[in-house]
Amino acid sequence: MIVPCIDLQGGKAVQLVRGRRLALSVDDVLGLLDKFRGFPILHVIDLDAALRKGSNARWIKRLCARAKMKVRVGGGIRTVARAERIVSWGAEKIIVGSAAFENGKVCRDFLRPLAARVDKKRVIVALDSEGGRIVVRGWRERLALRPEDVIPELEPFCSEFLATYVDNEGTMKGTDLAWFRKLRRVTSLPLTAAGGVRSMRSSSARENRHECRRRYGHLHRQTRRRPNRPVIALPLLPSCI
Repeated sequence: MIVPCIDLQGGKAVQLVRGRRLALSVDDVLGLLDKFRGFPILHVIDLDAALRKGSNARWIKRLCARAKMKVRVGGGIRTVARAERIVSWGAEKIIVGSAAFENGKVCRDFLRPLAARVDKKRVIVALDSEGGRIVVRGWRERLALRPEDVIPELEPFCSEFLATYVDNEGTMKGTDLAWFRKLRRVTSLPLTAAGGVRSMRSSSARENRHECRRRYGHLHRQTRRRPNRPVIALPLLPSCI
C-alpha cells in the first residue's frame, strides 16, 4: 500500500534533500488531497515546527478536516498538550522524534505521559539516522545513540517506528538495506523504512505484509516482523506532482 506524505514548509508542500536543500515546492496544498484521494492513509509533516521556525498548524487542521483518508501528523511535537491538540483535529496518529530524546538518552519523562494520555496506539517514534547515529532537531544534531540500541527501550511507548536513512534522504541514490534489516531484527513492531529508496521490487505472497509511503519521489516501506524473515525495503520509481 502506497501512503503519500505532505511535507509542509512556509505554507507549501515541499521536498528537501537531506532536510536542507529544496528540491520541489507545491503551492496548492489542499489540492493534493484530490490527487491522493485513492489512498487510505496520508502523512503530514510540519517541517517549520520541527526546525522551530514557525508552524503550519492552519494547514494541518484543514488537511485533517478535509481528508477522506486517515491522517498521521509529525513535526515539532514536543509536548503532550500539542500531541493531544493534533489528535483533536482528527489525526489518527502522531509522529514524535526529537522529543523522544533528551540529554543523549531516551526521554521517558515525555514518552510515559504521552503514551498514557494520547494512547500508545496513536504514537509513532521517528528514528532518523545519519552515519549510523540518531539525529534530532531537524537532523541538525547527532546523538551518540544508535537506533538498534534504543528500540527495545522505546517499544513500551509506541505502536510503530519510522526509520529514515538520512544519509541519502531525497537524493534517489539508493538506500542501505542492511541497516534496515538490522533494525527489523530487533523489534516486532511495524517499521517504516525511508531514505534514498528509488525503485520497487515485487514481493512474494509469503513476504511480510507491508505499507509503503512516498514523498514526491522517495518511498518508505513498513513491515511487521516474522521470525527469521528480515525486512526488505521496497524501492519505487518517482512520479511528479
